[in-house]
Amino acid sequence: MQPPLNVRLRGVGLIIGVLCVSLLGSWSAPQARADGAAGGGDLTVAQSLGARELTVVVRRAEAGPLRVEVVTHGGTAPGKLALTATPVDRGGETSTGTVELGDRPGLYAATLRVDHAGPWELAVSDGERTARIPFLVSARVVTPWERAAYGGFFAAGALLLVALGTALLSKRGWPTLIPVGALIAAVTVGTTGAVLSSHAPQPRPAGSLLDPTSGNIGNPYPERELPLTANYSRPPANLTVRALPADAGKPTELALSLTDSATGRPVDDLLVTDDALLHLMVVGPSGRLWHRHPIRVAPGEYRVSLGSIESGDYAVAAEIARRGGGVQLLRSPLRISGRGDSGPADGQGVAPSGATLTTTEAVSGEPTTLTAAFGGPADLQPWLGMVGHLIAVGPLPEGLPAGTAAATVPIWAHAHAMAPLPAVGAQPPDETVAAFGPNVAFTFTFPLPGRYLVWAQAERGYSVMTVPATVDVRAGVPQ
Repeated sequence: MQPPLNVRLRGVGLIIGVLCVSLLGSWSAPQARADGAAGGGDLTVAQSLGARELTVVVRRAEAGPLRVEVVTHGGTAPGKLALTATPVDRGGETSTGTVELGDRPGLYAATLRVDHAGPWELAVSDGERTARIPFLVSARVVTPWERAAYGGFFAAGALLLVALGTALLSKRGWPTLIPVGALIAAVTVGTTGAVLSSHAPQPRPAGSLLDPTSGNIGNPYPERELPLTANYSRPPANLTVRALPADAGKPTELALSLTDSATGRPVDDLLVTDDALLHLMVVGPSGRLWHRHPIRVAPGEYRVSLGSIESGDYAVAAEIARRGGGVQLLRSPLRISGRGDSGPADGQGVAPSGATLTTTEAVSGEPTTLTAAFGGPADLQPWLGMVGHLIAVGPLPEGLPAGTAAATVPIWAHAHAMAPLPAVGAQPPDETVAAFGPNVAFTFTFPLPGRYLVWAQAERGYSVMTVPATVDVRAGVPQ
């Protein structure tokens, strides 16, 4: 004999009451994120491909269509670039496409395709040379507490149906308590997972600590498989620079090799920092600056063209960041012979007439404000993720050519003027945003007194402008 209808209705009411309480709890608790780790964001990499200064943007690399944008700058010749996306550590489909660069600097795009998560390589070729850019196709990362939230609420939904059926069909009232109790437990697990999901620290981005593979790209904590005493730091890198043979008056190309100081093996774990794998700064005999971004042609091997340059001593500095380590500045002297006069500035020319660089009183050990006034409207564009770049070299010894002196000075500095921080979850402004300046202020502390060569750089109309200056820094009061 079944219990009276009012008894069964009270059972159904109990289930509905539990469900309402559970929904109220999950409503008040922060919800689980759809993705447990930051991933799939845009990757921006500056590339000096021959005489072309490019910015290659890989838009939100996830399995499926892959949008690649190439931003050209002033002085970039039109032409066709061939793009190829290739998986690195497992088989997969290779995708190809082309980008037709026009006469005007700006953005040109193509769409490729990637079929699985993991490390990939994007080859950008102009027919003579090929830049090989490593990038990651992200996987959906789910943390343990997110799994608990999803699993708990899914189980609660299934148990709700069981409890309702038991309440309506059971001849006794007490069997209904069994699925109701399980429902309460499932809701508790789901709510706890949701709370932890929004408050617990998120996993590190893939590839920031360990070398990424197709196997660990979706693991939120791949370091759990290593001993607690694992040392993630990498040894310093060594840099060798040589000028490739070229006839007088022809463009000069530099070959750079990065090797591990412990093993001597090629260094192929560079991270993109400030929108480049490698920032190269070169000071020539007459004080001219090149700020270029060599292309990766093989593991640990990079190439860059400086155009037509003069013979003499050059100072070379390379700024890199290895996986598991911080930024490292590598320096090397370089002597180039048999070249003619210095040619044009290769797309990084001096600023418009009237542009100035002024400073507050420069005292060693005290912050100095350097203001570059580029003139015109507020239409500067971010370059390498920043509104402005400041490079300072010194203190310079007297009586030596700039390249010779810069190779031996103790201070090389690369400072930035940053754009305002974007809203939470929003992408920072890219080169298509022309809304900054025209004055760009930098704050820098010169550690030693003396004379410094200083260059301020900013971008307008997809052309990089450079304002050179000499700053005399007087000695501060000893502490």
